[in-house]
Amino acid sequence: MNSVTAPVFRFGNDVDTDVIVPGQYLKLGYEEAAAYVMEGIRPGFGNLLQNGGIIIAGENFGCGSSREAAPAALKFAGIRAVIAPYFARIFYRNAINVGLPAIECPEVVESPIQEGEWVTIDFVSAFIQHNRTGNRWSYTPLSLHLREILLAGGLVPFLKGQRQSDKGARL
Repeated sequence: MNSVTAPVFRFGNDVDTDVIVPGQYLKLGYEEAAAYVMEGIRPGFGNLLQNGGIIIAGENFGCGSSREAAPAALKFAGIRAVIAPYFARIFYRNAINVGLPAIECPEVVESPIQEGEWVTIDFVSAFIQHNRTGNRWSYTPLSLHLREILLAGGLVPFLKGQRQSDKGARL
């Protein structure tokens, strides 16, 4: 995955993991919980993601309890990436581990991009483009290691691939 293009959904500051996946849905698998993402602040949000989506959020997205279910359910719901000025660290690592890009770019959050407009994130060149205006914002690229994890689809598929490579090298 070198880039993603999808419509934008905007959320404010301090969106916590209890809002991303409300507690009553934690017993469900990630795929089933995806139908209820953001239910606490935007009922029916999961139904809006037929074309996928990119979340542009305020500060501290993913704060609260350390639920891997939060980024996993977002990914299963069709969220292709989350952009915020900064993330709660545990959410950030969980997002990478499940293969959901978490991009820190305060300028995009402050931009006039409206909900429903489309943006493209280029992971190779590390920029975000507003498709209607052509405006671009650069962000600090993820390390090569984190990009490899995302490209593999998350930490588990990455490690399985590493293990297969190691087996092949020993033959």
